[in-house]
Amino acid sequence: MLDTSDQLQPLLDDPYSVSLDKLDPSLAELFRHQKHHAVFKRLREEDPIHFTPNSPFGPFWSITKYADIVAVDGDHKRFSNEPDNTIGDSPDGFQTPQFLAMDPPRHTPQRQAAQGAVSPKQLSELEPVIRRRVRAILDALPRNEEFNWVDLVSREMTMRMLATLFDIPQEDRHLLTLWSDTAVTTAQFGVEGVDEEARIAILLEALEYFQAVWKDRASKPPQADFISLLAHNPNTAGMHERPMELMGNLMLLIIGGNDTTRNSASSGVVALNENPAEYDKLRADRALIPNMVSEIIRWQTPLSHMRRTAKEDVELGGKTIAKGDKVVMWYCSGNRDEDAIPQANRFLIDRPMARRHVSFGFGIHRCMGNRIAEAQLRILWEEIMRRFDRIEVVGEPVRVSSNMVNGFDEVRVRIPG
Repeated sequence: MLDTSDQLQPLLDDPYSVSLDKLDPSLAELFRHQKHHAVFKRLREEDPIHFTPNSPFGPFWSITKYADIVAVDGDHKRFSNEPDNTIGDSPDGFQTPQFLAMDPPRHTPQRQAAQGAVSPKQLSELEPVIRRRVRAILDALPRNEEFNWVDLVSREMTMRMLATLFDIPQEDRHLLTLWSDTAVTTAQFGVEGVDEEARIAILLEALEYFQAVWKDRASKPPQADFISLLAHNPNTAGMHERPMELMGNLMLLIIGGNDTTRNSASSGVVALNENPAEYDKLRADRALIPNMVSEIIRWQTPLSHMRRTAKEDVELGGKTIAKGDKVVMWYCSGNRDEDAIPQANRFLIDRPMARRHVSFGFGIHRCMGNRIAEAQLRILWEEIMRRFDRIEVVGEPVRVSSNMVNGFDEVRVRIPG
């Protein structure tokens, strides 16, 4: 990997101190230190369609303005999801195809096969299950002592939900988080010191587990869980014969259900503590919770980017993007674009049109689980506000070092009582 040490420190100190031609917004430590917002502010102002010729991931274009992100994300005819949809490429010899990294016509039937697990009908049946589990998690929390909100609440809530969506035993739920974290803790997302051999070994264990589950589901009448839906749909029933594709799609569904909701559940607590006037608004009017959930998701932007590859030469913002070039849509930048979102750098739980963010993507690849993510966060905050007047963040949150997953390892809190 390219040595980025000489580039990083100047950007951490002052994002305007580096010449534009040397500015690389993909450095993971920018995100861990929350310095990426200043970098993207400069790019939106000075070079919104920005080319980085030399990065750990090779050359790429950065799309930083809201309108341009929507234009690229919605144009699957000129911007392809293949061969990969993240800034880095999968290691040679370990390609894991997935429908999010496919273009039509292959993309559509695979996405539709899995979509039933998060349909409006299924969500209405899952809501009481979510509420029952959230209540159990919150009722077990300690009072007047510090604990890690990420471990006891955010991670636990999403693990239980994922186990339900895959219909695997709840005692195996920790495996889903292990596999999700392993899949995204990789050098292609800017994380240093990753042992690729160990990572692949863990993912192969996940594949073995899911192959056994698939065989079981295929032999039984269809149900509403992800694996059963895929195993019984004629467009995906043969996926088990393509092990890497099976793993790629199941990991996609796990990561989509884990990282986004888990980190937004932590971000809400952090954002309200950093903005006490908004916490006062929430205490005064709990009807703001659904709108606040959208604002949390915008503010956090759980997945910082997605990538496309130009299928032809494209003129955008006065720049020529050549056929074959990597094009990175920085959702975290689009969500802070003042030209599209007034007062974008403020956390406002009563923000008008709060759902008008790009955290879930746009177009045919928009996150299909967005409604269930919103439902989990809404129920979490409804139940929090029934129990606790406040949750106090004690100490500085510990964030992950990744240019993809904008998340937390630790949020130390205390609940007075």
